[in-house]
Amino acid sequence: MAGVSLMLVRVVAVACVLAVGAVAQLSPTFYDGSCPSLQSIVRSGMTSAVQKEPRMGASILRLFFHDCFVNGCDASVLLDDSSTLTGEKNAAPNANSLRGYEVIDAIKSRVEAACPGTVSCADILALAARDGVNLLSGPTWAVPLGRRDARTASQAAANSNLPSPTSNAATLVSTFASKGLDSRDLVALSGAHTIGAARCASFRSRVYNDTNINAGFAARRRQICPAQGSDGNLAPLDALSSVKFDNGYFRNVVSQFGLLHSDQELFGAGGGVDSITAQYARNSGAFARDFVTAMIKMGNISPLTGSNGEVRANCRKPN
Repeated sequence: MAGVSLMLVRVVAVACVLAVGAVAQLSPTFYDGSCPSLQSIVRSGMTSAVQKEPRMGASILRLFFHDCFVNGCDASVLLDDSSTLTGEKNAAPNANSLRGYEVIDAIKSRVEAACPGTVSCADILALAARDGVNLLSGPTWAVPLGRRDARTASQAAANSNLPSPTSNAATLVSTFASKGLDSRDLVALSGAHTIGAARCASFRSRVYNDTNINAGFAARRRQICPAQGSDGNLAPLDALSSVKFDNGYFRNVVSQFGLLHSDQELFGAGGGVDSITAQYARNSGAFARDFVTAMIKMGNISPLTGSNGEVRANCRKPN
């Protein structure tokens, strides 16, 4: 990424691991003895997935976010519904929207073949999210590891804990604060929208009703998203480049090209985050460094460690 010092990003990552990883008993070296091939297996799986479909990098990153914001980073989002379990996949923010489960399944199968019963689905998802970002020209960092998998899930928590694309700035700040994430973390993590796409159902209200939107941009998006129907039609979250992890998202938002209402709330809406958004629009290096910091903090939300939870053999169901 232009202007980004990966060495500085790595220094920030190490500092964050030392600051928060120890509290949660997580460590980047957790599997160095028990599964030394883990990182290369995940990297290989994500490389294949992103080469096949660049958007998959964004999809896996979103999976990780939706996992961590619901009772912590415990791979509960990967559990299928069953006769004894109502999972999170069909919660309103996730149904017909989250994707990439099969990529995690494929990586898990390879990890199980190399290191049976050793690596949690939660840690595989954390590593895959990092690699998806890096493969799309974003930063890399040392992922704290040692999470274990939940045996259950909460559709109700998924419905209530995940921020909505229609959220205002105050709600976003409050939602992130409830997870131990500050306003800078909020803006940095929102920058994940520099890659990937959104469904028409998520941005229809924005392009038809909002006034703080570039008129030509709104008109072009209405061609993709009619006033009724075609809910699944996709538009890039970053109008400049949806397959390169850079600071284009922030430059869009500053110019009123934010695709989601919640995107545009980061600038000009009086939410107290305008200066951070403007900084990232000017300085890609600052965004990359703060994104790494925020990702490590988010990955540290209520992990199951030690004897809590389990290491699932199949990410889709408890053992």
